[in-house]
Amino acid sequence: MAVGVPENDVFAAADAVLARGERPTVERVRLELGRGSPARVGGLLDQWWARLSERLSGETRLPTLPAEVSQAFVAVWQQAIHLAQGVAEQALSEQRQVLVAERERVAVVEDQARQDAALARQHAVAAQTAQQVSETRLADLELLLEQRTAQIEDLQEQRSGLQQSCAEAQGQVQASQLQLQMLQQQADQKRAAQELYVRGIEERAYREVDRAREEGKSRQVEMRELKRQLKDIQQTLEVCRTALTECQREAAAQQARAELAAEQGGQERAALQARAEAAQQGLAEAQRNAIAQQARADTLETQLAQLRDTLQSKDQRNRP
Repeated sequence: MAVGVPENDVFAAADAVLARGERPTVERVRLELGRGSPARVGGLLDQWWARLSERLSGETRLPTLPAEVSQAFVAVWQQAIHLAQGVAEQALSEQRQVLVAERERVAVVEDQARQDAALARQHAVAAQTAQQVSETRLADLELLLEQRTAQIEDLQEQRSGLQQSCAEAQGQVQASQLQLQMLQQQADQKRAAQELYVRGIEERAYREVDRAREEGKSRQVEMRELKRQLKDIQQTLEVCRTALTECQREAAAQQARAELAAEQGGQERAALQARAEAAQQGLAEAQRNAIAQQARADTLETQLAQLRDTLQSKDQRNRP
């Protein structure tokens, strides 16, 4: 709604309302104008009523008339002015009441507007605080994102290094497996040769025992001694067999550990190397055990040869 309507426009609108035979009020004058605030129109309308009385009491505007007519006209005019003043005062009282009510309504609206403005300011402050918190949180999140990105890049580099190390470890494991297979084949060959050699020794020992048994009753004491020695030899052979079996079991365990190390290629290269070294040490231990068993077998063969020589010498002495 426009503010600051010229007073001439308000006065002209009030005259137009009065000319239609209606009492000029704030709403009717505003309706006639089509604009203007109630406070502005009400104040100018009070001025219009004050000037209306002056306009109505202006006798100098009357044309020259006879005295009786002029006095009668003045009496009628004063009566009309008196009535108009009563109407004007009544209308002015109504306008004042309307103005008071309008002012109260405007005060309520202004108070509500002030409350709304204060609430809006509170909301604005809260929004600014929330915006600052959001901006701080966003900055923290961006910094955290940069840190996480750097960590991801570092982890990717570490993964590439680990993949390369894993590939190298797998190559070493494959080489260790090949070496283990070769050592296993060599161990199998040595074990087969050892078993064949031990069987030959046993057969020779049994033949010697059978030949010794064929000697007479006069050699029973010696034969019992030889049986005892043969039992010792058999026990020694059994120990050799047990040791050989243990060597085979150890070689199989080393093979299983090497295969397990090959399946776990994603672990650290140091662990794989340690296991490969342990497997190599186990194979070396197996080789040492095989050599020891070979030495024992050689010793047994020497003892059997000595026993055979002893029996032959005794046989020669006992012959007539």
